[in-house]
Amino acid sequence: MLPAKRLRNLAPVLVAASILLAAPSFAEDPPAQAEPTLRLSSSLIERATTGASAAVSSVTDSTSEVVARALELVGIRYRRGGSSPETGFDCSGFVDNVFKEGLGLILPHNARQIARTGERVKKDELQPGDLVFFNTMRRAFSHVGIYLGDHLFVHAPHSGAEVRVEDMRERYWVKRFDGARRMTIE
Repeated sequence: MLPAKRLRNLAPVLVAASILLAAPSFAEDPPAQAEPTLRLSSSLIERATTGASAAVSSVTDSTSEVVARALELVGIRYRRGGSSPETGFDCSGFVDNVFKEGLGLILPHNARQIARTGERVKKDELQPGDLVFFNTMRRAFSHVGIYLGDHLFVHAPHSGAEVRVEDMRERYWVKRFDGARRMTIE
């Protein structure tokens, strides 16, 4: 149960979350694959939605487009080299698709190359829509995701998995965090 003060603070967030969840889907026709099964706890999904929605209400429209697009794709299967909802995503294909569809910004299809773009951001200054990078393959900047707020990020993790939301405070991610970048449109 949440403390009363936190519940009062979440009221505007819940309104924003309901608007975000009521938004139309990313495509008229869903991918031909079977409906994805989410394996996330309901509390993590609620945190992702409310945390991102609260943050979205305080940032630019372009950031809200990125966050909304990223959350629409939760549940799409991982596919190495994939870059569309119909075929599946790898981490950089997911990020590229979100930024291309949300902002019209084309990013490289490689986490390390994406890390060379944008403005560096300190971990304690992360904002929704920032890119977060991890060392998951024993080399720096080998994985990328999109920060949602409240220590959560969304990403396409690995073969056999689906696009999902994770908590950056989990030991696995804390040990592998490489840095963050903020993409700006000029």
